[in-house]
Amino acid sequence: MENRRNPRINRFNHRNNNAKPQFRPQPDEMVFGIQSVIETLRSEQQIDKLYMEKGLSNPDIQNLAFQNRVTIQRVPVEKLDRLTRKNHQGVVCLVAQVQYVKLSNVIADVYDRGETPFFLLLDRITDVRNFGGIARTAECTGVQCIVIPGRGAAAINSDAMKTSSGALNHISVCREPDLTETIKYLQDSGITVVACTEKSSRDLYERTTDLTGPLAIIMGSEEDGISPELLRMADNHVKIPLLGAVGSLNVSVATGVVLYEAVRQRSLAVPVQTEE
Repeated sequence: MENRRNPRINRFNHRNNNAKPQFRPQPDEMVFGIQSVIETLRSEQQIDKLYMEKGLSNPDIQNLAFQNRVTIQRVPVEKLDRLTRKNHQGVVCLVAQVQYVKLSNVIADVYDRGETPFFLLLDRITDVRNFGGIARTAECTGVQCIVIPGRGAAAINSDAMKTSSGALNHISVCREPDLTETIKYLQDSGITVVACTEKSSRDLYERTTDLTGPLAIIMGSEEDGISPELLRMADNHVKIPLLGAVGSLNVSVATGVVLYEAVRQRSLAVPVQTEE
């Protein structure tokens, strides 16, 4: 489906129409067994999750996963048995519902269009419905790209697509193997990285909180928030004021609060056009 805000985003998802792989699983399909997983990795279909039994070694799968930038998650055989009762041979993968894009391409395209970068980094958001809700809010607030880690993130499956109300069809998603390297790259690209954390001493609504320029906001996991290493790397930290007895917000709600404060500030920073 064409991105209504960025029609050119489809060039990142370009497929070679001349290539006709023999094995073509459907999005959100579970593929298991060594040869089936190898053929899936060789096809143009992108992989969302790749699970391999601890202690199992298969050079073909490992090399193809490395070439395709797919992180292999080593798990006990019991987890694989819970995923499928069939003969999985120690390896199971889930086919992605979205086509991941390169962050460098997104940044270049945003700057080429004369827009101000507005990105969202999700550090280990594992609940599928939280992720879907966040994606919906991100698309509505004009976020151009959601960045997720290659490991420890929710699967972008049919539940995520449904919860996002189709927003994941309209927003770029980048999967990066190392968010620390991603933050460095964003900063080198002139983008300020702001972490939303209750550990901050700066209130989101303070006058000194500036969310108007090239911006990437980090939101942390449901259990322990943003990783300490990512917190240290962020340019700024902000917290959402909590006035009640409960000590935290749901991460999807918190993301909405921060994104819409950024929208408010950015709308005020745009000069008003008047007719002569």
